[in-house]
Amino acid sequence: MNDSVKVDVWSDIACPWCYIGKRKFEAGVAAFGSPVEVEYHSFELSPDTPVDFEGTEAEFLSQHKGLPVQQAQQLIDQVAGIAAQVDLHYDYDALRHTNTVKAHQVIHLAKQHGKQLEMVERLFAAYFERGEHVGQDESLADLGAEVGLDRDEVLRTLRDDAQLAAVRADQAQAEAFGINGVPFFVIDGKYGVSGAQDPAAFEQVLQQVVALRGTTPEEVASATERATDDASADVAATR
Repeated sequence: MNDSVKVDVWSDIACPWCYIGKRKFEAGVAAFGSPVEVEYHSFELSPDTPVDFEGTEAEFLSQHKGLPVQQAQQLIDQVAGIAAQVDLHYDYDALRHTNTVKAHQVIHLAKQHGKQLEMVERLFAAYFERGEHVGQDESLADLGAEVGLDRDEVLRTLRDDAQLAAVRADQAQAEAFGINGVPFFVIDGKYGVSGAQDPAAFEQVLQQVVALRGTTPEEVASATERATDDASADVAATR
């Protein structure tokens, strides 16, 4: 297992399971022990969300899912409890629900400067743990500057929608792969794992994909499904 594994991750900054999945994936990679190259791709769970949503997260979820507010709050509390298990501290009282398309543009800009992973982590923390706004130009410029991006370049990018085509290309690729929920992990450009799986599931899939390089996608999908059956991983060939 000398060659690195490429993992493409589709996620949305406003997706609580994506941040949880990120932590679990990182733990799986650490256990895997061989080089893994990670690249993030854009996915919008709610593209019609306003930049400044007036209301609580429970109220947003209630409107979006058609649930009673009390039931929506119960779901939020459950997710926060799961996040705490991977040392994430979701602050839904401070969270500012917003449209994430501009945050995705900043992630693409950061990728051009070799700072994509730092930017993704900073945006997740800003949104879920720190109550910072990830939908407005000025706040995104501040967040970009914190990871080493040029603040003025971030503002120009957002003003001109300079990275919007890259965001749309990611979304088109997700559609081509049949991705309809996130997080979604594509390994070696061929094999997909959906959801915030346990670290052991990620480790096993990485091991199996590397071990079976050179075989057919169907053989790898079958092997990885067997390896992660106990963890209920959803593994399939993406092409």
